[in-house]
Amino acid sequence: MKLNFIFSMLLTAGSLAFIQAQRIDAENVTFQLLREPLNPVDAQNRNFSVTVNSPYNITKEDVTKQAKEDFQKRVDNYDQSVVDAKAEHAERLKDYDAEVKKLQEKYKTESEQYNKLKAVEKIAMNAMPPVLRLPSRPQLNVPAKPVYTEPDLRNALIVDNKVLASQIGIEGFTKGNAIEITVDMERTNFQDNAGKSFANQPTKLVVKQNGVVKIDKTLFTDFQEIASSPTNEINLSSHEKMYVQKVINKINEILADNYAFAKYSSTIKLETVKNKGEYDDLEKASIYVTTNLKKMQARPDYAPNKTALENMDKGITIWKDALKKINYDDKKAPYNAKIAAYLYMNLIRLNLALGRKSEAEKSLNDMQEHLVDMKLSWDQNNELKGLEQQIYN
Repeated sequence: MKLNFIFSMLLTAGSLAFIQAQRIDAENVTFQLLREPLNPVDAQNRNFSVTVNSPYNITKEDVTKQAKEDFQKRVDNYDQSVVDAKAEHAERLKDYDAEVKKLQEKYKTESEQYNKLKAVEKIAMNAMPPVLRLPSRPQLNVPAKPVYTEPDLRNALIVDNKVLASQIGIEGFTKGNAIEITVDMERTNFQDNAGKSFANQPTKLVVKQNGVVKIDKTLFTDFQEIASSPTNEINLSSHEKMYVQKVINKINEILADNYAFAKYSSTIKLETVKNKGEYDDLEKASIYVTTNLKKMQARPDYAPNKTALENMDKGITIWKDALKKINYDDKKAPYNAKIAAYLYMNLIRLNLALGRKSEAEKSLNDMQEHLVDMKLSWDQNNELKGLEQQIYN
């Protein structure tokens, strides 16, 4: 009996040692990646030209001239604005007098009713004596006389078609005619609605690639809110300048998505199980993925990137093969639910980082089939929700 007891204790200790040996470590891996454009162009054809047609042909002299004209209009309208202010004040006084009279009559009636009550009734009703509260008397606000100030040229819209064309481009491209960009832009339109300012600026963007139309879009036709005040209370020149820049930024964004290689750095968390012998293949997979991920360079037509991706795929294959060994019913199995959780999370993280959303979604769907068995931690559940949002957004 004693020997059996000792043997049983040894088995239990061995099982505990095995479970504790399943230590999963995490490493944050930073890497560079180059996002391919929607319409890749051969290196010899990476050149473009821009033509902008717009009503803009504004110089510094035009801005100063307009400022003086606006000032003269305010001077010409000043006397009438004073008359209007006095008339408005008179109307407000009438309304004020009527309101005061109404409140005084109400106060008189309530006071008479209160005074008729006996002391006992006042206590029982918790009645308080009425209070007369009158609104403030309207004040006459006479507009200040107009004073001319030189326009702030920093906020002025000083552009012409050549200036606008110079602000449009594709990163990594030179000037040429392989990509022909034509922009037809109207002037910014302003309108008021419910005390707020709105604007639109219909702009047609046409892009031809070797004579073939690849992009044909009309932008900014809908009015968008630009200020919570009406147009007569905002600096229209400044807002027009900002709106034109918004149009230019959108055009450059569309061109970048379609033709430019986007360089970016990213950091992802990758996990691996640390245990000699049983998990040597998983250790090898981790080395395949992390070392080759670090070798990636954000450079177009960079041959070593292809080799790095091929080697990473070797690691991914090992992870997928390991998932076929998982025993979700036995916590003591070498390939148990804990191992499955980290493998699935690695596959989802890595495929998202490499822009392989469909592969990430497939791993997510497979993982969700076994979520009940995995019993993820609070942190793992939160991270999985975030990864899911990246896949479907």
